[in-house]
Amino acid sequence: MAKLDRLLSLVKALSESTEGLTLDEMAQEIGADRRTAERLRDLILVHFDLEEIIEDRRKRFRIPGSLHSAFTQPNVAEIAALQSLAATQRRAGSAQAPLLESLVGKVQAGLRREVKSRMAPDLDPLVRLQRHHVPAGPMIENAPETVACIQGAIMAGCCVEFDYRAEGANGPKWRRVVPFGLIHGSVTYLIGKLPDRDLDPVPYRLDRMSEVRASEEPGAPEENWDLDEWMGRSFGIWREEGHDIVLRVAPESAERARLWRFHPRQSIEEEGEELVVRFHSGGLREIAEHLFTWGGEVRIEAPQELQEVMRERLEAGARIVDS
Repeated sequence: MAKLDRLLSLVKALSESTEGLTLDEMAQEIGADRRTAERLRDLILVHFDLEEIIEDRRKRFRIPGSLHSAFTQPNVAEIAALQSLAATQRRAGSAQAPLLESLVGKVQAGLRREVKSRMAPDLDPLVRLQRHHVPAGPMIENAPETVACIQGAIMAGCCVEFDYRAEGANGPKWRRVVPFGLIHGSVTYLIGKLPDRDLDPVPYRLDRMSEVRASEEPGAPEENWDLDEWMGRSFGIWREEGHDIVLRVAPESAERARLWRFHPRQSIEEEGEELVVRFHSGGLREIAEHLFTWGGEVRIEAPQELQEVMRERLEAGARIVDS
C-alpha cells in the first residue's frame, strides 16, 4: 500500500472509530509497522484536530466529527470497479446483483454535478473496457425478495421458514432453520441448522425454496461462529467427512501450482523439481473434477478414496466419447 493510500485509509479509520485507535491498531489497519503508524499519526495531527483518549494507561486517537467530502468521496476507479462487479454479478445471475446495482446508483446520485462531469471521460472507458470472467456453470436466478427476507432474518436474529424441494424428492417439505449465513455464487445457498438439534449447519439452495418467510421463533448462530472456517472444511459447498489430501505436481506445472490456491489452508512443499500440496478437506468429487483441468500433471498420492472417485469420474468421462 502506497504512503498516500495508507494516510487516507488511516484518516478514514480514525474518523469512523468511536472509541479511538491505539498505535498498534493503527498499524494493523494500514498493514504497516508501529513506527510507520506513528509517523502518519504525526502528519495527521498537522491537518486534523486529533483527539487523544487515555484508557487503562493506553493512548487512543480519533478524529471527532465528520470528514470533508474530499476524504469520503469515491474516486473514478472505485466507482468503475463497483459498476463492473455489479454487471458481472448480473451476467452470472447472482442474487447480489440487484443490491450492487442499487448501490452504484446511490453512489453516483450522491456525487455533485461538477464531480460527475469531471469523472465522465475517465469512467466510460474504465467501465466499457473492463470485465470479470464468468466461468461456465449453472444459470440460476434467485428472487431478490428471497435474499432480502433471509438477510432480514439474520439481522433480526430469528429463524427462516420455507418449503424446500430437495433434489429427487417427490415434492417440497416445510423447513424451519436457524440462518448461519449466505454463500453467493453461480448458485446461492443459505447455510442453516434445525433449531434445538446438535447438528452441523447444512446448505439449502435458494432456487429450491418457496414461501420463504421470517419465523417468529428466535434463532441465531453462536457469537464465535465463523463462516469462513465452515467453508474451509470443504473443497466446495457440500459437506462430507474430511480427508488428508496429498497431491504431487509434475515439474512442468510446478510454477503454475505455486500461484494456485487448491484450498484456503493448503501447504506446499518442494521435493526436487516437484511440488507436494497438502490440505484437509471433504468434497472428493469436486476435487476430482477440478483435477481434470490439470491434464494429468497432478498426481493423487492420498487418500485412496479420492483415487477411487477419480477413477469413477474418468470412466464417466470416457462414456462421453465412447462410440
